[in-house]
Amino acid sequence: MRVRENLPVRTRSSAEPAGARLRELLAEPEPSYLMGAHDGLSARIAAEAGFAGIWASGLCMSTVLGGRDSDEVSWGELLDLAARVVEAGDIPVLVDADTGYGNFNTARRFAARAERIGAAGMCVEDKVFPKMNSYFGDRHPLAPIGEMCAKVAACRDTVGADFVIVARVEALIAGAGMAEALRRGEAYRQAGADAIFIHSRRQTIDEIAAFTVEWGDRLPLVIAPTTYHTVPRERFAELGIGAVIWANHAMRAAVAAMRQACRALRADGAAAVEPTIASLAELFALMGYPALEADEAHYVELAKKWVDS
Repeated sequence: MRVRENLPVRTRSSAEPAGARLRELLAEPEPSYLMGAHDGLSARIAAEAGFAGIWASGLCMSTVLGGRDSDEVSWGELLDLAARVVEAGDIPVLVDADTGYGNFNTARRFAARAERIGAAGMCVEDKVFPKMNSYFGDRHPLAPIGEMCAKVAACRDTVGADFVIVARVEALIAGAGMAEALRRGEAYRQAGADAIFIHSRRQTIDEIAAFTVEWGDRLPLVIAPTTYHTVPRERFAELGIGAVIWANHAMRAAVAAMRQACRALRADGAAAVEPTIASLAELFALMGYPALEADEAHYVELAKKWVDS
């Protein structure tokens, strides 16, 4: 299967494959926390903050590209951006694949390219393409179970054993009920999924808790508590959650901060914002400018030796 050549290949500092590291995170006795990121800068900040993994969010990447999270942005564009997330963070990245952008063939092509850029895994959801973001509106039609299972199986057959396939169950979002959510989760497990992302937009964790009781330990469970954000972390551990995704908080924080800075600059000029924004020194440190300066000095001296010889 051909992979587009302009997607950068990640050379990792760790000898352990990214997928293997993500599997370890999902298997830990306490929940692992994945930070949502949408570009190289947000990935670097997440890694600096100490997160063990990253969620390359479809909503957030679409937003920074100027599109809505309703498949307005192509999957090639998203993977180009996801490659920057992988490259900058140097921690395992789970890429949001939405619905797989069509059928089993487009899903497995997405999987192959995600693996090629060095992602640790991908998450595919069981809604109809094109999809709408799960937190907006009330129309969220589900794909037939067999169609979703074919996507999961095709992805599993296409990528290496380490690459993680997460199947996202949207039955609770669609109002299809708990029995349907459990039925779909089990079908996706049998099709080859490595973890189940059970999604809810309730303001309490009740739906998720009910699912975990029935699900048991069949596969690790992944959640995104965007709407039930007041739930304490200890509760996630009690429920045996494998991974918790802070899916869109960095992008939303950036929107708020940029909006505030723009309004202050327009009204009062730079003096009004300088005390509240990152200094250039902070930016240079975050992006590794001192290391670049040291490398430059090293190679300048090395070049002199070659000339002198």
